[in-house]
Amino acid sequence: MIPIRDDQPRYITPFVNYFIIALNILVFVFELSIGTEGRRALNAFIFQFGLVPLHFERALTGSVQYTISGSFLTILTSMFLHGSWLHVIGNMWFLWIFGDNIEDYLGHFRYLLFYLICGFAAALTHILFNFSSNEPTVGASGAIAGVMGAYILLYPRARVLTLVPLIIFFTFWWVPAWVFLGYWFVLQFLSGAATSIAETSRATGGVAFWAHVGGFVAGLLLIKTFPQRVRSYPYASW
Repeated sequence: MIPIRDDQPRYITPFVNYFIIALNILVFVFELSIGTEGRRALNAFIFQFGLVPLHFERALTGSVQYTISGSFLTILTSMFLHGSWLHVIGNMWFLWIFGDNIEDYLGHFRYLLFYLICGFAAALTHILFNFSSNEPTVGASGAIAGVMGAYILLYPRARVLTLVPLIIFFTFWWVPAWVFLGYWFVLQFLSGAATSIAETSRATGGVAFWAHVGGFVAGLLLIKTFPQRVRSYPYASW
């Protein structure tokens, strides 16, 4: 199922959401420029700024080459890297649909803080389930999953216009947000469990399912701990 748009209104311009989307696209364009120098240069860049769980293991065991602070910095940098145009467009599309309403609820600065905290929670969940992995992980999907977790709690009755493939043709359905996002979360959880049983992420294309689960749960747990934006209402004139 592919979301097209939602019907939940917002009352402010989501400048931070726009900024995050623009920054992710600009960083990906920069990645493409590195790729023109050769695949080896791009791989080195991704390995340096992507999230590599093994680096955390080595930092914790006192390796001189890796530090805790440097390893945690890659959590932040990995949140703005992507592996392909399809990867970045898919992530930014979900953020475009669901992020504006969470920014409307929290306000600009608190939304940015919430987004980053969810991204860190997603990354730590991924590390926990892949502690010895030497494969770099990139993408904003963990943080965006946190936004989706907040959305399902705040706006469960909102509707999402969804493109649904039915064997040989496509149709559009208005689906309640709790159904769409609940289905998405269950799919991520089951896929994460399957990769854990198989003990390999390559079998499923390297998707960080546990990061999605961790980010979503973090969004659910954290959204009500953040104060809601103070809304201003125009005075009526008589």
